[in-house]
Amino acid sequence: MSETMRAVRIAEHGGPEVLELTEVAVPAPQPGEVLVQVTAVALNNTDLWTREGAYGRPGDPEALSGWRGPIAFPRIQGADVAGRVAAVGADVDESLVGRRVVVDPAIYASGEPDANPIGLMGSERDGGYAEYVTAPAERVHDVTGSPLTDDQLATLPTAYGTALGMIERGRLKEGETVLISGASGGVGIALIQIARARGARVLAVSSGSKIDAVREAGAHEVVDRSRDVVEQVHAAAPEGVDVALDVVAGDLVGDGLPLLREGGRWVVAGALGGYDVTFDVRRLYLHNAQVIGSAMHTPTHFALLMDLARKAEIRPVVAATFPLDQAAQAQEELARRRHVGKIVMHP
Repeated sequence: MSETMRAVRIAEHGGPEVLELTEVAVPAPQPGEVLVQVTAVALNNTDLWTREGAYGRPGDPEALSGWRGPIAFPRIQGADVAGRVAAVGADVDESLVGRRVVVDPAIYASGEPDANPIGLMGSERDGGYAEYVTAPAERVHDVTGSPLTDDQLATLPTAYGTALGMIERGRLKEGETVLISGASGGVGIALIQIARARGARVLAVSSGSKIDAVREAGAHEVVDRSRDVVEQVHAAAPEGVDVALDVVAGDLVGDGLPLLREGGRWVVAGALGGYDVTFDVRRLYLHNAQVIGSAMHTPTHFALLMDLARKAEIRPVVAATFPLDQAAQAQEELARRRHVGKIVMHP
């Protein structure tokens, strides 16, 4: 193994031009860590927003910030890694070497199984836009026997982890009706597939050329975003919606809350439509409804996801692949939102 590796990193917030392909030292796994040779790394909106510094901070929504605060530059981006264990640090089982793995990119608040993430690989520590990346051994999941390809496995951590976290926190049950916004995106497709696997009735919001692909992913009904969404949902589910799984937010929250049945749950995990939200609070308390924030997943959720991956109960859609030296083009393609599924790079 060589001493150096190719990596794409950012030294400041900005547009795609701040992504720099460079040669850096291969990181050494510390005690309790493993070194993973990256075979595929998937892109996420998180990559764009971290690069742009678009997360804001408590009390200062306009502040330039990484996922959970200021970023220590330079930073190698990339949360979603599939690969093979190349080496292990002290105190780590050596039989892991050579195993095919997926890395849980979350940095958790504690070692508890239900801990919430307070940091993310690619933002709070170096990520997978590189030939190698280190990770704590307990965050590396052996998927050697999975029938999914490395590209498909790489799409799982953030999109499917976020989706499973939303579904678990929203307590979606078999037979319930679920409304999914932003349904053609990485998280949206994941939400449709997992909700279908749970036995829910899926209403998805999408538009234009993507509607067929969303239907193919498993949506029972597709609502066209370019027309009156509330009216269409009323028509498709006159008895109301049990759970909304929302990565769009914006006006949809205020317009959509009245669609919830008694005791309904509105789960928000993104703000593609805007973060400044207004709603009629009477629709919340009079109907015992809940608005639930959901950031990624817990270790328990991620273990559930890896079980789904080993059994191939989900089938991730790979929209396009790029080599590492085209990271800027890959991120620009992601930002255009013309694709369905996930974009993957090959270091």
